[in-house]
Amino acid sequence: MLIDMTTYPVPVTDRRDPARSAARDRRRPPLARLFLGEREDARWLRPAFWALLTVTAVVYLWDLSVSGYANSFYAAAVQAGTKSWEAFFFGSLDSSNFITVDKPPASLWVMVLSARLFGFSSFSLLLPQALMAVGSVALVWGTVRRTLARLGATTANVGALLAGFVVAATPAAALMFRFDNPDALLVLLMTAGAYCTVRALPKGSWRWIALAGIALGFAFLTKMLQGLLVLPAFGLVYLFAARTGWGRRAIGLLVAAGSLVVAAGWWVVAVWLWPAESRPYIGGSTNNTVLDLVFGYNGLGRIFGGSGNGGGGGGMTGGTAGGSFGGSTGLNRLFSSEMGLEISWLLPAALIALVVGLVVIGRRHLADPARAGLVLWGGWLLVTGLVFSYMSGTIHPYYTVALAPAIAGLVGTGGALLWHARARFLGRLGLAAMTGVTAFWGWCLLNENPTWLPWLRWVMLAGGLLSAALIVIGSVPSLRRLVTVGVLAGTLFGLSGTTAYALATTTVAHSGSIPSVGPAGSSSGGTGGGGTGGMPGGTDGPGGPASGSDDGGSDGASDSQQGPGGTPPEGASGEAPEGATGQAPGGTTEGPDGAGSEAGSGTGLQAGGGGTGGGTSTSSALRKLLEASDAKWAAAVNGSQSAAQLELDTDTAVMAIGGWSSDPAPTLAQFKAAVADGDIGYYVSSGSGGGIGGGSSTASAIQEWVAANYESTTVGGQTVYDLSSTE
Repeated sequence: MLIDMTTYPVPVTDRRDPARSAARDRRRPPLARLFLGEREDARWLRPAFWALLTVTAVVYLWDLSVSGYANSFYAAAVQAGTKSWEAFFFGSLDSSNFITVDKPPASLWVMVLSARLFGFSSFSLLLPQALMAVGSVALVWGTVRRTLARLGATTANVGALLAGFVVAATPAAALMFRFDNPDALLVLLMTAGAYCTVRALPKGSWRWIALAGIALGFAFLTKMLQGLLVLPAFGLVYLFAARTGWGRRAIGLLVAAGSLVVAAGWWVVAVWLWPAESRPYIGGSTNNTVLDLVFGYNGLGRIFGGSGNGGGGGGMTGGTAGGSFGGSTGLNRLFSSEMGLEISWLLPAALIALVVGLVVIGRRHLADPARAGLVLWGGWLLVTGLVFSYMSGTIHPYYTVALAPAIAGLVGTGGALLWHARARFLGRLGLAAMTGVTAFWGWCLLNENPTWLPWLRWVMLAGGLLSAALIVIGSVPSLRRLVTVGVLAGTLFGLSGTTAYALATTTVAHSGSIPSVGPAGSSSGGTGGGGTGGMPGGTDGPGGPASGSDDGGSDGASDSQQGPGGTPPEGASGEAPEGATGQAPGGTTEGPDGAGSEAGSGTGLQAGGGGTGGGTSTSSALRKLLEASDAKWAAAVNGSQSAAQLELDTDTAVMAIGGWSSDPAPTLAQFKAAVADGDIGYYVSSGSGGGIGGGSSTASAIQEWVAANYESTTVGGQTVYDLSSTE
C-alpha cells in the first residue's frame, strides 16, 4: 500500500468555504487546544505530551545543584556579569573586565539574568540549562508532529512523542542540560530554527523563515561556527519544500539570511568597533580582535586545527588523542569511546529511518511534509556528524549533544512513516532493522561498562532481537498482529539502554571543562572521568602530553591537575587523569562524596565527573587575604581556570594572566603599569611558567619579574606576593 502524502493538510482559514468555516467553528478555543489538543485527537495524546514535559522537567531539575558550579570557568563569568553590566555584555571572566571567556556571551546572558533574578548560586546558574531541555523536547515534538500531520493525528503525535522522549533520554543531553557550558542554549536555538523552518513551509512564510534566521544568528552568538552547521539543511528544505513560487522562496531565503546576519552580527560589530583600550581582551584571540575569534579560534581553527586549537592540518590518526580529546578522525569517531556512549545509542536506527523512510515515500511531491522532515533532520545529522567526524581542531565528546535533536527527529519521523507503511514488506523490514540494530548496538555500548547493570545489556539484546523477529514473522497474513507487538516491545527494549545511561548521568556530580556521561565509578571513558584509561592504541590521554585548548578547557592540563603551584598528572601509557593530583590556589578539593583531600591538592572526580577544571577550593587564609583587598583585581594568577576558582571562592575580581589558551595578555609592560597604579593586590604563584592557559612566555616573564622584585609569603600553603609593597 502506497502512502498518499502529496499535499499538506489545508489550514482551516477560508471563510468563504462553509465546510471549512464549520470545521473551524468546531475547533476548541486556543487555551483548550494547548492542553487538550484538537477535538478529533485521541484524548490521551495531548496529556501525554504534557506528561513528557513534566517528567523531563522533574528529571533534569532534580538535585540540580549536585554539580556545584559545574564548569568554574563559565560560572566565574556569570558571577562577574551579576556585578558588572560591562562584563555581562562582553562575557568577561572577571568583574573588572580584564579578559573575556573564549566564546561569545549569549549563553552567559541567560545564566546571568537568572542569577540576577534569583541570586548567584549553583541552582540559579543551572536552572536555565535544565529548562532549555524542556524547551528542546517541546520544539522537537512540535516539529515532528507538523511534518507527520498527513499520516493522521494519532500517528503524528506518537511519532512526535517518541522524538521528544529520545531527546530527553540521550546521555549527552542529560549531561549538558544540567551543566553551564554553552551547548544547552546552542541545541535549543538550533531546534527552534528547525521548528520555525517547518512552520514556514505551508505558505512559504517570510515571517517564520526570518525567525529561523534569528534563532541561528543567536546560535552563532552562542558557539559561533557550530551554530551554523544546520544552515544547509534548513535552507535546502525551505528552497524545495515551501508551498509557494520559486521567486518567493528565493526572497524568503534572502530574508532569512538578512535576519541571521543581523542577529549574529550586531554584537560582533559592536565589539569590533569598540576601542580596544576600553574593553576587555578578547579571550581566545591572538590579536585582541573579535574577528580573529570568529574566523580563527572558534571558526576554521576548529575544523582544520591551529589558531589555538589542537590537531593540525592532517588531523589525528592512529587513535592519537592529540589536543582534541575526540579520538581519531574518521566515520567511526561518533561510534567509538566516549562519543559513542554520549550520542550513538540510536544513531544506527536514525540512519536506517532516513534511508528507508525516503524510499517508502517514493516519488512524491517535493513539498511533501514528511519528506521535508526527513531531509531537515537528515541534513542536520549528516553535515554536523561529518564535521564532527573529521574536524582536526579541538573537539570534545559532549559536542555531540548537537546531534540529539536530529537523531530524535529521524527516529520519530522515520519510525512513524514505517509504521504507517507496515502493510508493505519494506515498512516491516525497516521497523525490524531499526529494532534489531538498536538492540545489538546498545549491547555493544553497555559492554563498555560491563559491571554496571550487567543484566541490562542481555535483556536489551534478547528482547530487541525477539521483537525484530516478531515484526518479520508478522509478514504472514494470519500473524499481522505480531507486528504491533514487536514494534511496541522493540521500542521499549531499544530505549532501555540510552534511558538508563541518561538517568545514571543525572545522578553524578560533574565538574570541569570535559564532563563525561555514565554512572559514578563507571569505566565509560572520558577525560578525568576514571574511564577506560587513554585513547585507542594506548596513547597518551589528555592528562599526558597534549596540545591545543579545549572549550572552557586547557592545553592538555586542568586546574584539578595543575593549578598554581601544582604539577600535571602523569598522562602516559594512555592513563586518563583519574584521581590526578595537582595544586589549587592554596586550597583543598572535595570529591563527589564530599571528602576533602590534603590542603593544596586537587583530586579528579570519578567517572562521569569531569575533566579539566573545577573541583578545587581556596584555603580560608588565602580567601580572607583576597577578600580584604580593595584593589581593582584582588589578585593575579596564571590561567583562567585558576583565576575562576579564586573568583568563585572569594567573590573578588582576579586577573587571569594568559587567559584560557595562552593568550598574549597582559604584556609584561601592561602588568608592570597595572601594579604601579595599584590595580593588582597580590600575585598567586603557579610555581611554573603558567597554569591553565597561562603557559605563555609572557606569563613566565611576569612570574620571573614578580619573584625578582617582591618578597614571597606562604598563605594557606600557597606562595603569594604582595604587590602593594614597595619594590
